[in-house]
Amino acid sequence: MLGRYPVAACTVTPAAAATTVAAAAIAAILGWGEWVNWRASRRLLGDLPPVVGGSEAVVVLGFRNRGRRANYINRYRVRAALRSLDPAARESVVVFCGGGVASTEPEAELMSRYARRALGYRGPQRLDRASRSTWQNIENAASLIEAFDVVKIVSNPVHAEKARGYLWRQRPDLAARLVRARDYRFGELVLVKPIAAAIGLWRLRGLGNRADD
Repeated sequence: MLGRYPVAACTVTPAAAATTVAAAAIAAILGWGEWVNWRASRRLLGDLPPVVGGSEAVVVLGFRNRGRRANYINRYRVRAALRSLDPAARESVVVFCGGGVASTEPEAELMSRYARRALGYRGPQRLDRASRSTWQNIENAASLIEAFDVVKIVSNPVHAEKARGYLWRQRPDLAARLVRARDYRFGELVLVKPIAAAIGLWRLRGLGNRADD
């Protein structure tokens, strides 16, 4: 029966092969970015038992921002901070960190304004308007969060891991209160994650360098 029908040869053109290889490479890069960010969101956390119904401070780290409107990355960080708030907490405060690194207006002000005007946040907040690096973000935030039972640091996950490392170096008593924020979500910022992961891993090599961003 088979002999009655011509059998077409199955060939793969160079263009199709190149497309397949490129698609596989892109998938691998995106998957790597997801994995690195997922892993970072779970590292350098505190070692104290979780406090249920206690008070919490959510620290949001600013990103270099030009102009008078929160940029894409800062808007994402504010959204991640607000979804990290625990509705069961007795008291919650959001601490926005960042000076005017790329403009005259502090990143903390831009993020605070976005949280209030665009997202409708009406809860307590504190602002660090002076810091110009991640080290200073943590250094300046420490005095604003030391009265709280639980501390969450929000940024892109690899950057947040670095900031948690800085808190361990500066204030291990506060670092012991660190718990996971909700700054990692599968598929969110999928194209940004590999870039942020590569930059973040490079900068994590200098975890003890105060001048590092």
